[in-house]
Amino acid sequence: MFVDFHSHTNESDGTLPPSELAAAMRTRGVEIFAITDHDSLGAYPKLGEAAGSAKIVTGIEINTTYRGNEVHVLGFGFPVDAPEIGTAIAANRDHRIRRAEKMIEQLAQAGYELDVADVRAEAGHADSSLGRPHVARALIRAGFVPDVETAFRTLLTAGKPGYVPQTYMLPHEAVALVRRSGGVAVLAHPGRLKDESIIDELVNAGLAGLEVFYPTHSPSQIAHYRTIAASHGLVMTAGSDFHDLRYNPGGVGMDVDRSDIAPFLDLVL
Repeated sequence: MFVDFHSHTNESDGTLPPSELAAAMRTRGVEIFAITDHDSLGAYPKLGEAAGSAKIVTGIEINTTYRGNEVHVLGFGFPVDAPEIGTAIAANRDHRIRRAEKMIEQLAQAGYELDVADVRAEAGHADSSLGRPHVARALIRAGFVPDVETAFRTLLTAGKPGYVPQTYMLPHEAVALVRRSGGVAVLAHPGRLKDESIIDELVNAGLAGLEVFYPTHSPSQIAHYRTIAASHGLVMTAGSDFHDLRYNPGGVGMDVDRSDIAPFLDLVL
């Protein structure tokens, strides 16, 4: 079946408005999906009827940091107006603004003149959650780099002029927050972790699932994370992490066996 429990709109660092992403899900034949914008739930009131008959699960991607690692926690199935999640979103969004301002300052010192208005212009609207992709697109528009990959590689990663580390909440806190809000906490793209020992810690904090099926996970990684999920009693999820057709040529949707994600569906539907 086609599902997608990891996607982004221009409410964070994706490029499609919510209704257009939902329409893409419908066109692809995605049966169930979640929009998991970074630190934003703004997409859900804007979906309209674009999703057609597809079922929609409330979702979010909460950025966290731990031991120098960027760890992303997906939350599913909680009320859109959950107050604690709203408070966490506000705190992370403030951090995003301050981080973007610092990145702009450092880039200017290195000869890459941008201002906050340039970066905000690359976001969907004034309330979008700012992130490095917006800075990268502003650099492209200004003619400093040819594409996002070059912007990240030469300017926006650790050790480069525009890099500013994240200082978000701990992943353990994000997992607990999702649980208290009535949701299901899932660790996003475990294949991108630098240290998998975090999985054991998050299980002890209440982690419920792993994003086993992910576009860049190799067959051996999928088998590996299947084993980890089974050993800890975690549900498995699948997500494209779609942001933009230029950088996600596979588009939306993941084709998975229903039996693999049935335990997750039982928790959120």
